[in-house]
Amino acid sequence: MFKLSTLFALVALRVAHAATINVVVGGTGILKFTPPFVNASTGDIVRFTFQQKNHTATQSTLQSPCAPKPGGFDSGFIPVADSVTSNFPVAQLTVTDTNPVWVYCRQANHCQQGMVFAVNPGNDFAAFQAAATGGASATSTTGGVATATATIAVTATSATSSGAPTSTGSVDHKVVVGGTGVLAYNPSNITAQVGDTVTFEFHQVNHTVTQSSFNTPCRALSLTSTTGAVGFDSGFNPVASGATTFPTYTITVNATTPIWAYCRQANHCGQGMVFSINSVETGSNNFAAFQALAKQQNGTSSSTTSNTSGANGRTVTSRGASVAVLVFALFSAMI
Repeated sequence: MFKLSTLFALVALRVAHAATINVVVGGTGILKFTPPFVNASTGDIVRFTFQQKNHTATQSTLQSPCAPKPGGFDSGFIPVADSVTSNFPVAQLTVTDTNPVWVYCRQANHCQQGMVFAVNPGNDFAAFQAAATGGASATSTTGGVATATATIAVTATSATSSGAPTSTGSVDHKVVVGGTGVLAYNPSNITAQVGDTVTFEFHQVNHTVTQSSFNTPCRALSLTSTTGAVGFDSGFNPVASGATTFPTYTITVNATTPIWAYCRQANHCGQGMVFSINSVETGSNNFAAFQALAKQQNGTSSSTTSNTSGANGRTVTSRGASVAVLVFALFSAMI
């Protein structure tokens, strides 16, 4: 009993001392992160606020400042119109240790103009920025970087400041599904308005996006609903390792109530491959809790039969195209 009480006290102490560090990305006529670097402790959150025009926060390395780090996080491009003055979209990075984290904007030549950022750089930030402005390992703005991890979460807070506006004023939110060595949706948690669309772009290897419920993350809504709701299901979308075009699947948001989804391939859901729209992050049924429940259930109630079929009556097209549940995790480790 003493051991468990001590555990709760330590968790509470850690959460209480976690800090949120604000960083502004871009702005009218501004190609920089403000401040350009910060010092953070384990558990702190770096909150990137995206302002005008269209930038990313993409992890790189000290040696190659302007190239994405394999397996690193990437916010994706977040366009913000010049007319936007509030409700800017944000991306949050949870600091998992005190090692340096190197970041850049992969829009055009922004990195080569010195638009870089670092967490805990020590005495190396000047060298990092100098290597960037020297043109090291530049990347283009075309193509996606499917390297997001569970520590990055993009929240679109305004229909005029995220996604791609349509002719009707609604927004299309792009979500990358999977990728080489990636079992995640990127971003994995978004906010959308009624009338917005969400386009899932499937990358390697073979995944689905299937609607579920909060209480049973790894089971299709059609199997658990007591009201007869069917829910959407993209079907399996196999993508070869060398593919350059990717199939897509689009849904329309018809309400602002939370929408929960998962990948029903093998045990992907049990490994945390889940997604949400409009989760209430200030409540107990937030995205972190949903993902933790999926891992707890370990996908035991999900379908494990893969196939290469289409989208169950829907059209699939190809185009060129957070505080986690620490108490539960630590308590489980003691058993």
